[in-house]
Formats: sequence, structure tokens, C-alpha cells
Amino acid sequence: MPALALAGPMVEVVVPVHNEQEVLEASIWRLHGYLKASFPFSFRITIADNASTDATWPLARRLADQLPDVRAVHVPQKGRGRALRQVWSASDAAVVAYMDVDLSTGLEALLPLVAPLLSGHSDLAIGTRLANGAAVVRGPKRELVSRCYNLLLRATMRARFSDAQCGFKAVRTEVVKALLPAVEDQAWFFDTELLLAAQRAGLRIHEIPVDWVEDTDSRVDVVRTALDDLRGMARVARQQLPSFAAIGVVSTLAYLGLYWLLRNVTGAMAANAVALLATAVANTAANRRFTFGVTGRPGQLRQHLEGLAVFGLGLAATSGALALLERSEARPDRAAELAVLVAANAAATLLRFVLLRSWVFHPRRTLTHTREPLSP
Repeated sequence: MPALALAGPMVEVVVPVHNEQEVLEASIWRLHGYLKASFPFSFRITIADNASTDATWPLARRLADQLPDVRAVHVPQKGRGRALRQVWSASDAAVVAYMDVDLSTGLEALLPLVAPLLSGHSDLAIGTRLANGAAVVRGPKRELVSRCYNLLLRATMRARFSDAQCGFKAVRTEVVKALLPAVEDQAWFFDTELLLAAQRAGLRIHEIPVDWVEDTDSRVDVVRTALDDLRGMARVARQQLPSFAAIGVVSTLAYLGLYWLLRNVTGAMAANAVALLATAVANTAANRRFTFGVTGRPGQLRQHLEGLAVFGLGLAATSGALALLERSEARPDRAAELAVLVAANAAATLLRFVLLRSWVFHPRRTLTHTREPLSP
């Protein structure tokens, strides 16, 4: 790895806390002792207190005074994501990481977590409790919620990482600073949204199986957190709609213009078929790239062929509408034809979105890389 010119440490480990006076001191002493004895890179531990109302903040400041390479940062509002955003965006380290204050994840996984980032092999790294090699001790409720959540992420959000919720992650600092503007959440969904943004950008996400033991004294409301995450997933999913709608408007205008040009030459039915076919191919390509974030050649032919099958449904809808119009009027005028085609095409567009999302570009069938990497 080439030498890095850094003002700060190689790795900054952030421990976000809110009302953690009972465990903070023991955890920070343990983490600091481990890093001092076993970690081969320069480090900094940052305690990020977000709006604690107990003695957490005074305790964090005392630990920063007592221990070298430990500092305390106060964030006046609640939210784990808000605390991470503030510290990470200002970091002068090569790699930023975070872990939960209960240290449920075995610390021996920290070096394998950051090593591929420092070497330049990967852009992000996450601990996973759901991969071969992980050793996990936790109750059935938390196990069920975690597995269902990650299954939903893979099924609906095209996630290709196995464990979004494990509180043990690291990112190259230049990468996270480029990604943060795309991340809206300030709470528990923050790191899931960060991973989804990284995946869309085509960044490399490395996974480390970890040893993880549930803290039975944890005050995290697992069900409420899961519901907040589901709301975050719904918000991110809705972000596909503006792209699809914009592409749909352009496609519809192109379709109507081409239909208008061909109508007097080929007749209504042939003009409709040619115009719809031409715009359907372009529509599938545009949605593949911009709405669903799929690039690369693998699967491209299959996706376009399936896009043509979806086109067939649109052709049936618009052709049927034209046939009904011709039966209802002896000589339908051009304005009536266009109005009927707009209505039929709108219904076909809604069906197209459902089929593209649930079939053509379904995450289980899409194995290509996503968008090009960001330039930090």
C-alpha cells in the first residue's frame, strides 16, 4: 500500500452513545487496551455523545482526559446516524469505523474489518452475523427480526450484503464523505442507507464474519427500530419513482411524436406498433441504468428480451384501445386517437413499472454491478 499523507490516525473508531453511563467507562477502557496492545495501526477512539440526559457526557470527557488517543464529541440532538455523520464528515483519518458501546462484536474482528480498506482492496467493510464462520449468541426475537429485515432488504431493495444492522462497520474516509450527501436518515437506518448508496455507486463492500454476543441489558427497542428501518426502506424505494416517471414522460412524448409521423403512412395499428417498439427498447435501457441502477453486460440481453415481453402487454393495451375507438366512431379524429393512446399508455406504464421491478430487474435475478464508482 502506498504511504498516506495524513494529519490524523490511520483509523478512527467512533463509539456513538446515548445515556450509556452504566457501560461506557468499562467499554472504552477495554477497547483502548485492546487497540494499544494488539492493533498495528495508529488509531483514535471518538466517543460521540448524542443528547444524553444522564452522566454519559461528563464521563466521556473524563475518559478523554485520562486516556491518550481518546476524545469526546458532543452532538446536541439524538440519532446514531447524526452522530456518525458529524464525526465521519470531519475526520482526518484514512478509515473511519464504528462499533456499539456494548462491544457485542468480538474486537479481534476489527483488524480484518479495516485491513482491506487500508490496502485499497475494498471501499466499505461490515461485520456480519449471518455468514458462514460467524458465531452468534442471541435470543429468538432478535434473531427473527434481524433475519426478516435482511431478507426484506434483499427481496425489495436489491441488497447484496448479508447483515445491514450489525453495529460494526468501517469505510474509507474519502468514500464516506462522497456518500454522505446521498444519505438522509439520522437514526438507526443511517448505515443501511449508506450501504445501499454504496451499492448503487458500484463500490466494493467487504464482509467479515464476526463473533457476536447479545447484550441482554441493551435498551434498544428491537421492534421499534425494525419499524423505523421499514419506513426508511419505503422512503428509499420511493426514490425510484421520480426517475421512472421522468423516463416515462420522455418515452410517452417520443411515442406520441413518432405515432403522429407514421400515422398517415402506415395506418393507426402499424404506427402504434412501430412507435411503441422503438420507445420501449429505449425505455428499458434507460430504466435499467437510471431507475434500477444496473450496468454491465451480464444479463443485458435477457433483460431486454423480457422488456420486449412487457412491451407486448403495452402493445395489446394500446391496440385494443384503438380498436375500440374505431368501432365506436365511424371516423375517429386524430385528437381522440391521441387521447385514447395517452390513457392506454398510462395504464401500460403502471404495469411496466410493476413488472420491471418485480420480474425483469428483480434482485434475485440481477447479478451485475451497479452504477459506476463515485469520484470522492
